[in-house]
Amino acid sequence: MLRHPKYVYGPDTILIPAKLNLGDFLIRRLSEHGNKIAMINGATDERLTYNEIVQTSMNIAVSLVRIGVKRGDVVGICAESRLENWCTVIGIACTGAVMTPFSIRHVKDELKHVMNISKPKFLFCSMQGYKAHETILKNLDFLKHIILFGDERLDGALLYKDLATAGPNSIISNNVKFEEFQGVEVEGQSDTAFIMYSSGTTGLPKGVVLSHLNVISETSLRGVVDPKLTILNITPWYHVMGLMIGLIFLYNGCKVVFLPKFEMDLYLRSIEKHKANYLLLVPPVIVALTKTPLNYDISSVQVILCGAAVLRKEIINAVKEKFKNLIDVYQGYGMTEATGFLTKDAFIGEEKCRLGSIGKVTNDTVVKIVDVKTREPLDPNQNGEICVKGTMIMKGYIGKERSEDFDEEGFFKTGDIGYYDEDKYLYIVDRLKELIKYKGYQVPPAEIEAVLLQHKGVRDVGVVGLPHELAGEVPLAFVVPQTGVELSEKELQTFVAERLSNPKHLRGGVKFINEIPRSTSGKILRKLLQETLM
Repeated sequence: MLRHPKYVYGPDTILIPAKLNLGDFLIRRLSEHGNKIAMINGATDERLTYNEIVQTSMNIAVSLVRIGVKRGDVVGICAESRLENWCTVIGIACTGAVMTPFSIRHVKDELKHVMNISKPKFLFCSMQGYKAHETILKNLDFLKHIILFGDERLDGALLYKDLATAGPNSIISNNVKFEEFQGVEVEGQSDTAFIMYSSGTTGLPKGVVLSHLNVISETSLRGVVDPKLTILNITPWYHVMGLMIGLIFLYNGCKVVFLPKFEMDLYLRSIEKHKANYLLLVPPVIVALTKTPLNYDISSVQVILCGAAVLRKEIINAVKEKFKNLIDVYQGYGMTEATGFLTKDAFIGEEKCRLGSIGKVTNDTVVKIVDVKTREPLDPNQNGEICVKGTMIMKGYIGKERSEDFDEEGFFKTGDIGYYDEDKYLYIVDRLKELIKYKGYQVPPAEIEAVLLQHKGVRDVGVVGLPHELAGEVPLAFVVPQTGVELSEKELQTFVAERLSNPKHLRGGVKFINEIPRSTSGKILRKLLQETLM
């Protein structure tokens, strides 16, 4: 009956939609934005209005039902970022079917692994995605229908436009009328809306089951964006960060410029051309921006939102030197298992954030920090595992018992180490499984990486634990030098030793490499780095 004094509670949401079908919820909301531009492909200048998204989504939903899609069926999307994505996602949700996104960058075994988790019956696919994975797709017994984006038709496949547009050669002869449309009835708290895939940084990706209520709660999250700002987005839409914040942007009626792939010159030109105010980025791109000459007019930029991994104070300060009109660099903390955000800074774009913090707990979410051994809740400024529960927390993983990942109170165990201060701001220290165990000390590799990135000769870095007979593990740094810079192992070891305490010194040495392996969301794949040591 009483709130726990050592838990951190987010604000309560007042709005609860009468219908808990995600697609129907989005159709009603997006219709309020009328003929406003919703999406612009920054590479081609193709555009889509909110009214066009609503009409096309309804057409797709009815067409899917007519070709046999039923509530609970799994429908996949495998494509680069393109305008058709959003109408497809919303249309699938309206039918009560389950949407699941696949990366066109998956290699053979990766794609087979994730497809065998969700087993889609229907697949929307770009020609680029189809040609990359044609052999696999033809050999999946559970895949019954392929629907292709674009104009090139293949035997046995439908085209997207056959479902999205009305006409004599389409699935529907007339456009669906808004006043006559309603989504399929679902049990919003229990029916699955999306199957996403965990990042796989600590093993093979797992299927994350998200309900309609999970996604509605995330989509209507407050304080993430001011709809008056023009957004430039490069995060891929098959990843939870790109997909969910994309839905948040649409919910709020924003104008979003996106790039199908990141190219530094095109990115900077897009800021200048579209006078972008709000940049959605991941740490590797932010680091690259701080070390790249900016020869375009970037004065329009007011807000940078960083996700996927913690951004350190030194990098934030470097970004502010580059973008002179920046209000602040805001950070959110989240994960696939939480449908996106768990925390965020103050109202993004209006207030300064607390340097080094990942913000406060979001709506309808409760956080506790527990001792990693005793599991007892901790007081402010004490490091422990972050555990969360709320309306945005997943139903569970496919094929795993819920009890493996949730505690007896229903809190999801994130595996992240952090703390909160007296004002309830949260801070991330590192991943529990990535902490380096040196003589009983727990050393966060991210802290060492942040220091090394201060060195002018270091372009990128990843730190892992090197097994040691006496100490257990010692820190070792993989370093990508700046082009044309000569670095020595001793120089960087001394640089760290002068700035960090004894357990964090680079006793494992320094290895120079050409590239740090990262996930699509920008997280360092330490497992791959460690495998090079075997």
